[in-house]
Amino acid sequence: MTAVVQAEGLTKYYGRRRGLEDLTLDIQPGEIFGYLGPNGAGKTTTIRLLLDVIRPTRGRVQVLGGDPRDPAVRARIGYLPGELALEGHERARDYLRFLGRVRGGVPASRIEELAERFEADLSVQMGKLSKGNKQKVGLIQAFMHEPEFLILDEPTGGLDPLVQHEFLAMLREVRRSGRTVLMSSHVLAEVESVSDRVGIVRGGRLVAVENVAALREKAVRRMELHFDAPVPAADFEGLAGVRDVRVEGAGVRCTIDGRPDALIKAAARHTVVHMVSAEPDLEEIFLTYYSDEEQHSARQESA
Repeated sequence: MTAVVQAEGLTKYYGRRRGLEDLTLDIQPGEIFGYLGPNGAGKTTTIRLLLDVIRPTRGRVQVLGGDPRDPAVRARIGYLPGELALEGHERARDYLRFLGRVRGGVPASRIEELAERFEADLSVQMGKLSKGNKQKVGLIQAFMHEPEFLILDEPTGGLDPLVQHEFLAMLREVRRSGRTVLMSSHVLAEVESVSDRVGIVRGGRLVAVENVAALREKAVRRMELHFDAPVPAADFEGLAGVRDVRVEGAGVRCTIDGRPDALIKAAARHTVVHMVSAEPDLEEIFLTYYSDEEQHSARQESA
């Protein structure tokens, strides 16, 4: 199957300032791809290149098997920008119906259905919308024509938790229908909960592309075991991937790097009455990648 996004050596400089450098990336059909990084990392520059809002300094990119400059390709994309400029006296409902006509005829019932799911009041004038309601209108216009490819830049800004939950449910529906999503965010939890893969970008460079499950395997997690009787400390010494072990009577606390297999096998020699595993924090993983990238850049500059 043809990749939805195929980028090779994609680079954009603004004068002497690097926006994005040497991005090589494939996004596959039916995939939710999370694009993560701090503000200014290059996420929005990437999106603007995919949409042909800006042109690359060098490199090439195909979207949906075609040139991003082709209007027929753009018609198959739904886009939510990171900053929405919705102004004027026109009511949100009229604005969305106008966009629906431009996009080939989106039924009014489809717009109303999405407004209900997002709890959006479409009777309000555009210039009087709150930040949260502007975001809801932006999401409705991105989803309403059921595009093959959704590009969402910081999509949950200003949304309350219940609406965020509904938004993530809609992303899962999009994936089940075989369509594709690129979601740029610095909110780790939302990306983790729905993404198949994540790309980590920093300073205009793609640091890593990982399967979310693989990221979890690399994660550091803290574990606590309680047994029905005191256990010998020697049973938990020198275990692969286990460190910072503290044995206190019938309790064992430790840190696991990756899989807990060795610890579980050691614990199975005794009667476990209680076990607590703190979920691995993806932020720690990302910070590790960022730190590694900074060290790599520093070595290159000193070379």
